[in-house]
Amino acid sequence: MGFPFHNVDLIRFDSLLSEDEKLVRNTARQFVDDNLIPIIEDCFREGRFPRELVPQMAELGFFGANIEDYGCAGMSNVEYGLVMQELERGDSGFRSFVSVQSALVMYPIHTFGSDEQKNKWLPELAAGRKLGCFGLTEPGFGSNPGGMTTRATKDGDSYILTGEKMWITSGTIADVAIIWAKVTEEDDRVRGFLVETDRPGFRADEVHGKWSLRASVTAGLSLQEVRVPAANLLPGSGGLKSPLMCLNQARYGISWGAIGAAMACYDTALQYAKMRKQFRNEPIASHQIIQERLVWMISEISKAQLLSLHAGRLKDQGQLGHEVISLAKRNNVWMALETARSARQILGGNGITEDYPIMRHMMNLESVVTYEGTHDIHALILGQHITGIPAF
Repeated sequence: MGFPFHNVDLIRFDSLLSEDEKLVRNTARQFVDDNLIPIIEDCFREGRFPRELVPQMAELGFFGANIEDYGCAGMSNVEYGLVMQELERGDSGFRSFVSVQSALVMYPIHTFGSDEQKNKWLPELAAGRKLGCFGLTEPGFGSNPGGMTTRATKDGDSYILTGEKMWITSGTIADVAIIWAKVTEEDDRVRGFLVETDRPGFRADEVHGKWSLRASVTAGLSLQEVRVPAANLLPGSGGLKSPLMCLNQARYGISWGAIGAAMACYDTALQYAKMRKQFRNEPIASHQIIQERLVWMISEISKAQLLSLHAGRLKDQGQLGHEVISLAKRNNVWMALETARSARQILGGNGITEDYPIMRHMMNLESVVTYEGTHDIHALILGQHITGIPAF
């Protein structure tokens, strides 16, 4: 059921976009409408990632979209953000898969990797022939990644990795994992390693029973004395700053993606309110309280659009600070979750059914507001930035 999507643009946002940016956005929008929307409710219900869409996404240049060369599309950061927006308008879990492949796997290889590593992995990942995952979070350390217990110990021309990772998107379908570990010989300095998932001692177990992000794969990883060549160390990585740089890439994309989820909920609620009749046989859109809810939604969506666009323009100029990324991630995901909750109320009982996408978006956003830095952690990041005093 549901409704065909209408563009959500109160403030003539599209007038701020170039023709190329609108073309990228419209291409991603058409892909989502034609390929993802028809199957996403089934995928969510079944807990199935629609892997059959990977080749087409690769052909459209969605993987590592803002990376130059190596078979990547070389999009601007604004164009990349618009792709994330449209993918999450379809489903947060689906966008998460692309974010991980792009911002958390391809980005660290491109930024910290050797020429040999880049030439080997980036074209395969861009083409979707290889899939990756990112192993930072551990069962006991989420918001405090510096507490990680995973260790890498030098042994001749190899490293031996031991540890556990948790909440890893694409963990059981990945061909390569970017594993962050403390290197014993470097006074526990955090370094990144390329770990092929077929190596002895590497195990990935899918997390079952999720009520959120059900259309993407989530796993726990176990590394029991996994031996990798020293050449698998990402040579440019060093310190906790390296994985946090990757997270900032993902957080930027999330700020755009959340707008897409909010747009889907708002547009559904608006169309429903104009159709649904109650009391005096009038559409509920004629009621003051419904109009107030809709106005709040479109106001917050409009502000979020401007915030992410400004962040994207700064990023394309090489001037985007981590504090702006935290502001955009924190604000936009909170906005999207509140929009989903308000839209659900407009739909009443119908809002909890899979006939409409709202409850699915709401459950997904409960994860998005948590991962890549929780709402409160980003408040502390911003608090430190504006006061100069860390409160962690």
